[in-house]
Amino acid sequence: MPVSQLGNRSYLAHDGRHALAIDPPRDVEALEAAAEEAGVRIVAVAETHVHNDFVSGARRLSDRHRARHLVAAAAPLRFLRSPVFDGDKVQVGDLQVEVIATPGHTAEHLAFLVTTDAGEAPALFTGGSLLFGTVGRTDLLGEELAEPLARAQHRSVRRLHDTLPGETRLLPTHGFGSFCASTTADTPEGSTLADQAATNPALTTEDEDTFVRGLLAGFGAYPRYYEHMAELNRHQLPPPPAPAPLDPAGVRSAVAGGARLVDLRDREAYARAHHEGSWGVEYGDQAATYLGWLAPWGQRLVLVADDTEPLERAVVDLQRIGVDDVAVGEVEPHPGPEPATGCPGYRRLRWEDLADARTDGEPFVLDVRGRDEFDDGHVPGAVNVPLHELVPDHEALPDGEVWVHCRSGYRASIGASLLHAAGRPVVHVDDDVERSAAAGVSLTTTDG
Repeated sequence: MPVSQLGNRSYLAHDGRHALAIDPPRDVEALEAAAEEAGVRIVAVAETHVHNDFVSGARRLSDRHRARHLVAAAAPLRFLRSPVFDGDKVQVGDLQVEVIATPGHTAEHLAFLVTTDAGEAPALFTGGSLLFGTVGRTDLLGEELAEPLARAQHRSVRRLHDTLPGETRLLPTHGFGSFCASTTADTPEGSTLADQAATNPALTTEDEDTFVRGLLAGFGAYPRYYEHMAELNRHQLPPPPAPAPLDPAGVRSAVAGGARLVDLRDREAYARAHHEGSWGVEYGDQAATYLGWLAPWGQRLVLVADDTEPLERAVVDLQRIGVDDVAVGEVEPHPGPEPATGCPGYRRLRWEDLADARTDGEPFVLDVRGRDEFDDGHVPGAVNVPLHELVPDHEALPDGEVWVHCRSGYRASIGASLLHAAGRPVVHVDDDVERSAAAGVSLTTTDG
């Protein structure tokens, strides 16, 4: 079951009567609906590890169904559960569930091997251990643990390969957009241990030192809210609260009290006109990730939109990462032709416009992509400040107008809105970087 907003998958394995849920998100209703549709009862909930990228729904799901909550005995949790150890076997109806210790992504990490008597290929739920084409990153618990956990990761995935049949189906939790993956990789619909043996660096690189050096060198940035997830998951959190609805006066009062106003409309509408001081974060799968990355942890968020659907979805997405202090409102209308209040917008242009405007180092071009993307090809003279590092008073920014771009326009729309909210003049280059050369803007690499 994909949870695309988190870049993860959750699973429901069953024998036609009894079901095992694996790594559920905080909102458990989709898993419950799947169980109801299949006509099965959830009798066990398994967690592969204490998650660092989302708030777990495992305890809540197990409580609602009086199901066993299977967690590593070594997991530092502050509530009752059913602790399991390496080699334990748990019966879930006709499913045999074997617990396999796979330290690496975290120290207490487990995989769950599910087999039946029906002769089907075993199913291996690997969480953040062995992923499609890569493995889970090992630096989320601190730099000092990154190398020893990387060594453990190499040994763990090779143990899986060496002890399980090649036809074993691989079913990871991470690796579908989550920053918990060590690198990006192709995400096929299905894979087996034999498939991974031919393509996964953790299995094709036999020398542990070589693997560890490559793994540690490949880590990129990850969202700042990750540092709070494990601590939240060590406690039994209450169900997420309903968001507070605000009228226009309530929105203004909340913002005056320090809340961050976030406009979820599409970036074209936001650029035309918007609430003064608001951030523009067009709703989509990545909206909550970037909000959780950019907004200070604990700051109240007030979401506005011109439709209820993105508001409802964004609230759920934010609750999945532990952001519960959220209020919702509507974009205020005003008498003019624009659909929103208060603040004139800024220009949205294309690469052709930048090509026409470029003379003697002007305009100033800000590239908010990641550093590896920038190194692979960028506008000559552009300055790279990845979106997650962007602040209005960044030392790299001039006093004048800033043209902001990224790969497709999405991150640049957020970056432009952050700068505009602080009173800076901006232009949003809302275009695909793949079009730049054809539009007259040739790119250069960092190496020249």
